[in-house]
Amino acid sequence: MLSTFEVLSLPARRDIIEQLRGGPSSVGELSGALGLSQPITSKHLRVLRDAGFVTVRPDAQRRWYELRAEPLKELADWLDPYRWMWEDRLDRLGRHLDEEASS
Repeated sequence: MLSTFEVLSLPARRDIIEQLRGGPSSVGELSGALGLSQPITSKHLRVLRDAGFVTVRPDAQRRWYELRAEPLKELADWLDPYRWMWEDRLDRLGRHLDEEASS
């Protein structure tokens, strides 16, 4: 089984997750939106499904894929102790930009 980081290491899988933020989609819709072939899209969806990032619902000839929030929450929870590292830098950048704008 792949780790969360291995699953999310490929840009195509992150792009699929991004597309699914807008709601359930079929393989065809995802393929068209991302410019990937249907077999490649299906392969990435299988990895995401096996890792628990998406669910699939058959509907006649179509299969609808939907994003699951739980694995992303687990990832966000794991990142929480490190959030200070970039929040402090972003605060400093914001202050710097404010100073530049006022000069």
